[in-house]
Amino acid sequence: MKNIGRWMRYVLLVAAALSGVMAAQARPLADIQKNGKIIIATEGQFAPFNFFQGTKLSGFEVELAELVAKKMGLAVEWKALGFDALLAGLRQDRWDLVIASHGITEERSKAVSFTSPHYCSGGQVVAMDAAIKTGADLAGKVVAVQTGTTYLESVKKLPGIKEVKNFPKDTDARSALVSGRVDAWVTDRFVVKQAFASAPNAGLKAGDMVFIEQIAAAVAKGNTTLAAGYNKALAEVMADGSYAALSARYFGEDVRCK
Repeated sequence: MKNIGRWMRYVLLVAAALSGVMAAQARPLADIQKNGKIIIATEGQFAPFNFFQGTKLSGFEVELAELVAKKMGLAVEWKALGFDALLAGLRQDRWDLVIASHGITEERSKAVSFTSPHYCSGGQVVAMDAAIKTGADLAGKVVAVQTGTTYLESVKKLPGIKEVKNFPKDTDARSALVSGRVDAWVTDRFVVKQAFASAPNAGLKAGDMVFIEQIAAAVAKGNTTLAAGYNKALAEVMADGSYAALSARYFGEDVRCK
């Protein structure tokens, strides 16, 4: 009888735990609108897209998300944390949306739902040696990338790479290149543009693109109402000229996907 009692208590505990997991659901758009505030997460370490100016979050994606939220009639509560934790937190319903330069991939799409892309870019080779320029030039080299990014997976697919070193922050990967700990760095082409503008005498040499991708915000898997509401507002921002103005201010060009 004692064993049966223990077994029943175990079954009840498991059932309660599963019930709690099933009860935790992403907020649909109607609930967010009722609350008046959307919780958005980003990294804050990926200039010029998302970064801190002192204690304030800034960047192209931060300002774009705020423009979109305004169109939706919502205030924004920002969360900033490590890149590799952003989508995991979204799946745990810790925030409503993530905007942090995530490339749309088949693997990621199994876990989250992507919105319409807000820019197109890709991975570019950067080195201190001008002879390291193409994907083929990376054969036999040690290459730095950021953890959890599509750059990591894409670089690993290039033939002959000696070693791929991944770093928690993209700025760490850049520092590894400048300090001579790696031979090359692969990162977003607009990050490269920003790096050259902010440190023109750093000795960095820009190489070729090794892949192209669409970049989008993400919501919890199946949160169709939020994705649709966000997409509608994003389309309005792109149509009314505010996207073009924001893009020109940060990049000197319109970076939307053509």
